[in-house]
Amino acid sequence: MPRFFPPSMRTMTSSSPPSCPLPSPDVLSVFFSNLPSRPPAMLRRLLVCLLLTIPLALTAQESPGPVLKALPLDPAEIPAEDPQHAPVTPPVAPVPAPTAAKPLPAAAPELQTPPTAEGIPTGDDAVRLQIFLDEALFGPGVIDGKPGLFTKLAVAAWNEVKGHAPDDWAPVMESARKSVKSPFAIAVVPDIAKDWIDGTLPNDRPGQAKRKRMSYRSVAEFMAERYHTDDIYLTELNKPKKLSSLKAGDTLIVPNVQPFGVETLTGKKFEADPLLSPRHVVVDTKKNQVRIFEAAPAALIVSEVPAENGTEAAVKISRPNRGLIASFPITPGKPQFIKYGTWELKNCLELPYWRYDKSLLETGKRSSEALNIPPGPNSPVGVLWAGLSKPGIGMHGTADPETIGRARSAGCIRLANWDAIRLPNVIRPGATVEIR
Repeated sequence: MPRFFPPSMRTMTSSSPPSCPLPSPDVLSVFFSNLPSRPPAMLRRLLVCLLLTIPLALTAQESPGPVLKALPLDPAEIPAEDPQHAPVTPPVAPVPAPTAAKPLPAAAPELQTPPTAEGIPTGDDAVRLQIFLDEALFGPGVIDGKPGLFTKLAVAAWNEVKGHAPDDWAPVMESARKSVKSPFAIAVVPDIAKDWIDGTLPNDRPGQAKRKRMSYRSVAEFMAERYHTDDIYLTELNKPKKLSSLKAGDTLIVPNVQPFGVETLTGKKFEADPLLSPRHVVVDTKKNQVRIFEAAPAALIVSEVPAENGTEAAVKISRPNRGLIASFPITPGKPQFIKYGTWELKNCLELPYWRYDKSLLETGKRSSEALNIPPGPNSPVGVLWAGLSKPGIGMHGTADPETIGRARSAGCIRLANWDAIRLPNVIRPGATVEIR
């Protein structure tokens, strides 16, 4: 119901103009009759109109009007200095996790290719091992059936936890065969892929800053990252099918790994956690590894026992290092930009914006000219940002997972998107991050 105010109260409300009485016609007539020379009738009418409008104009000036925002007033409207302070991605409705691909029958044991002289698996077993390590949180890098340095480091980390020699491939391969029955699966390109693909995504930063999302550029790129691999290996698995013509509903042979569902990301910000925040992270810039421990790691204990034949040779036995939780391959910053020392994990969020500052990337010094690059899997900081107490430095995803371990960044620690997005499962703000 409308509210009415008595006349005495109306002048007290903030929306009411202050009282300003208008002159009556009789008063104006007396005014003109007292002038030394009486003006013509037409001029008198004009003067009356002017005198009547002056109070109205004054009233209008005193009435409150809408306040115009000349500058951003909300912190979210201010362009970011660092990715962790960037505009937060608006929350979106969660999407169900992607359906697992349908496993293909494994090759018969007699058809398996033998391991190398060093015991390194080949063929299907190599893929099986990489999948096993990936799902155990000991990232082997791109799953491609070609065990390289990152697979060897992942094996060494797994062996460290179990108490085996670092280069012993037999125990981990035995576990992989039990866990991963089928190394390959048939995956269907989902309908939602079209929402995450933009074949016209610009390569230049000014053009990217005008887009709403840093999407994938092709269905092949979408599917490769989804199954922790690259388009080269997908092409190898799916010959003679042309990946350039993929569309929703098409099928592909993929590594039988738990898929990375970019469509499930909502821009979530992760808070401190009583179990995950006390953990300790070691960024090894020499081996290009990030290792996550329950607490600050103690020295690995290795004892020596005499050989059974009584010779001077000794057998080294390692005790299991149960404190090691996970390890992932990384690309550290360029040597001149690496911030060695111990820091604190300050924040962690999905789908971050990125402040592109050419001067900062080239010289390490900030400038006033920067662009806000929107979030997405092809953002230079990938799908997750984990910022440290050192401003501008953090662990994050990447647009180029195949370059992990090679191309250097401007001081940050890059991981493949499928590894970066798992960081909040093992660490949270408050964790200690040691860069060595």
